[in-house]
Amino acid sequence: MEMQYRRLGGSGLQLSELSFGSWVSFGTQFGVNEARELLAIAYDHGVNFFDNAEVYSEGKSEEIMGEAIQNLGWRRDSFCLSSKVFWGGEKPTQSGLSRKHIHDACNAALKRLRVDYLDLYFCHRPDLQTPVEETVRAMSDLVRQGKILYWGTSEWTAQAITEAFGVARQFNLEPPTMEQPEYNLFHREKIEAEFLPLYDRYKLGTTIWSPLASGILTGKYSRGIPSGSRMSLPGYEWLRKKMESPEGQIKIEKTEKLQNVAKRLETTLPEMAIAWCLKNPNVSTVILGASKKEQLVQNLKALDVVPRLNEEVLAEIEAIVANRPATPVDWK
Repeated sequence: MEMQYRRLGGSGLQLSELSFGSWVSFGTQFGVNEARELLAIAYDHGVNFFDNAEVYSEGKSEEIMGEAIQNLGWRRDSFCLSSKVFWGGEKPTQSGLSRKHIHDACNAALKRLRVDYLDLYFCHRPDLQTPVEETVRAMSDLVRQGKILYWGTSEWTAQAITEAFGVARQFNLEPPTMEQPEYNLFHREKIEAEFLPLYDRYKLGTTIWSPLASGILTGKYSRGIPSGSRMSLPGYEWLRKKMESPEGQIKIEKTEKLQNVAKRLETTLPEMAIAWCLKNPNVSTVILGASKKEQLVQNLKALDVVPRLNEEVLAEIEAIVANRPATPVDWK
C-alpha cells in the first residue's frame, strides 16, 4: 500500500501517516552514514516528516540528521523537519520555555539541522516557571519571523493547551497547531479521552510517539532484555525498571496474546500495533524509530495492515488490552 497523507489538525500541511524520528538512535547508535541510509529508506517509501529535538544526544542527533539530509540532496520543499525546545543545557538560561531559551534554541537547531526554517517546533514539556503568555508570544514571534511554520506542544495537558489557545486568541498571536503525546495500545488516556474536546474546538493535530510502547509491543522482551535493545542501553535504566515492574510484566503477558492475533492476520505484532494507531482518525502521523534498516522496512509495512483491522479484530485487540469482553472501539 502506498503512503497516505493526513492534514496536521486544522492546518493545510499534509504529513505522511508514518514519519521517522531520531530519538535513541542518532548520536548514540548511529553516525551520519547509517542515518543517511535510514532517512533514504523512509523518504523513498513516502515519509515526508522527520522528527528531532535539542535534547536528543545533546544536539548531536540534529547535527547528524542535518548532515545526512544535506548529503542526500533532497529539495527543501519535499520534506518537513521538527525540533523541540526545553532541555538545552545545565545553566538556568539553557532550559525551559522562556523567550530567551526559545529564541536561542531555535537558532541553534536551525544551525545543527542546516536549514533556514523548521516546519514544526514543539514545546517539549510545559514550563511551570514561565508565564504561558511569554511562551506563546515567543513561539508566535518565531512563526512571524519565518523561522518556524507551525508550533505545538509535547506532553502538555489539555488544560495547558487550552490556556495557550486562549492567550493566542486574546492577544492575536499564532496558536499551537499540534501536540506530540505518547500513544500506543498501553498508553491511551490523552489521545482517546483528555484531548477529545480539543479536536473539534481547536482542530488539534497529533504527531504521536512510541507506537510500540518503547519496544514492548515488538514482543522481544517476552524472554528478558536482549543485548543491544533500548532497555539495555546506558541512560535507559528507568525504562528497564518500568518494564520489570508488575505492571510491565502484565503488559508483556498481554503482548503474547496480541502476538496470536497478529499471526492470524499474517503480519507481525509491530506492524499490527502501528496500524492500530493509524485507525484512530485523531492521529495525524505516527513517528517510527529504528535501530536497523530491516526494522524500519518492516514497520513501514504497517500501512498494508490497516485495512485488515476491521471492527471484529479491533474488538478482539481491545478485549486483550483492556482485559474485558470484546466490544467495538469508539474513537469519538
